[in-house]
Amino acid sequence: MASVSASPMDEVSDKELLSRHAQGDPHAFGELVNRHRERMWAVALRTLGDQEEAADALQDAFLSAFRAAGRFRGDAAVTTWLHRIVVNACLDRLRRKAIRPATPMGDEAKIDALAPKLPDPTDGHGTLLDVTAALRELPYEQRAALVLVDMMGYAVDDAAAFLEVPPGTVKSRCARGRARLAPRLAHLRNRQSRGNVEGTDTEGGGRPK
Repeated sequence: MASVSASPMDEVSDKELLSRHAQGDPHAFGELVNRHRERMWAVALRTLGDQEEAADALQDAFLSAFRAAGRFRGDAAVTTWLHRIVVNACLDRLRRKAIRPATPMGDEAKIDALAPKLPDPTDGHGTLLDVTAALRELPYEQRAALVLVDMMGYAVDDAAAFLEVPPGTVKSRCARGRARLAPRLAHLRNRQSRGNVEGTDTEGGGRPK
């Protein structure tokens, strides 16, 4: 059986692909999209919490990137540049929909002291649905910061670069977002605690054997 030869684009860097696209290569941008579509889709879906909205935002983002390739300065990784465009496309859609939180802030300082980072969405489909529904109630700035830092695992400095705000602003948005989410996601913490307790044998006066 003949071996499958590697694509001639496989060894080309992201920056070179973007440069080739800007110079008129008809295949370079498609290769770039193929490399990063899955990651960008995850960002869009978790930011917007709706598949149709995420698909539209991702299409808008890639179209913007297609048109803006010639203005890429090369002072950041192409993935950072793409993330920023995707996040901005998502924020634009949220702004147009004028989404506002449905619950009051409450005592942010007290709640934030008790609020963990967002649960790992890979823990289960139900958890992901719970987290996505709760995220929908946040203002778009807080939602974007939490998605990048807590769900996607980016450092605060990287998230600040994506959002084009100071790192301190990202930290503040994350803190406020976690405070808002704490009451909505308390059942996830309780579920985890019950799981830990149920994993021990508490017969005999509640003491593990």
